[in-house]
Amino acid sequence: MKKYIVIAVAAIACSYVLGRAYTYKYRSQDTIVVTGLGETEFTSDLIVWTGVLTAEAPNVAAGYAQIETSKAKVQQYLQSKGLPADAVVFAFVNVEKQYTTVYQDGKWAGNRFSGYELRQRFVVESKEVEKVETISREISSLIAQGVSIEAYAPDYYYTKLDDVKMGLIETASADARTRAEKIAANAGTKIGRVASARMGVFQITGANSNEEFSAGGSFNTSSRNKKARITMRIEYRIK
Repeated sequence: MKKYIVIAVAAIACSYVLGRAYTYKYRSQDTIVVTGLGETEFTSDLIVWTGVLTAEAPNVAAGYAQIETSKAKVQQYLQSKGLPADAVVFAFVNVEKQYTTVYQDGKWAGNRFSGYELRQRFVVESKEVEKVETISREISSLIAQGVSIEAYAPDYYYTKLDDVKMGLIETASADARTRAEKIAANAGTKIGRVASARMGVFQITGANSNEEFSAGGSFNTSSRNKKARITMRIEYRIK
């Protein structure tokens, strides 16, 4: 009889221990996982405009002379628009030999040297966004002066992007907590400490655009007005 009593007590004790372990295991995994969103729009405060001066000549000296003349006209044009001299930086002059294809009796017979092509890249960087934007649209006046130029659309940046990012992290985290509290309240419980947190990819797109987000993060430079977006995936313990 004693033998059966011992067995029964052992079974009860074992069931209690297993039950406690089971309860601990699943209670420790009682969490709420939510994703908070932070978004804001802002206007770029830095513009970068790039162009290339070109020249073709039978010899390098003549090509350099053309480039120097064009360079001086560009500098005069920018200064006449109110930009300081240090707003523009000219790169080195790149020189390449040019060849024309020669045919004889309809067949390729080789290449003949035809002269040189010279290219000099320049970059205008300024916080006077409106002014440089206007300058980039009015380069036809330079072309009218005989300047051979290739101009590109400006790029737009924001110098306080770190502040925007930190603010979005705070906003997304607060949004995540609000969502978690609502879920917990509906379930008749409360949230506790944060178990884990993971920041999503920082996305910058043009404001009011249909740009798609990228897995590695978008970084729009073509739009003056931008929208920044970030998500926070946060896991909360249940009290």
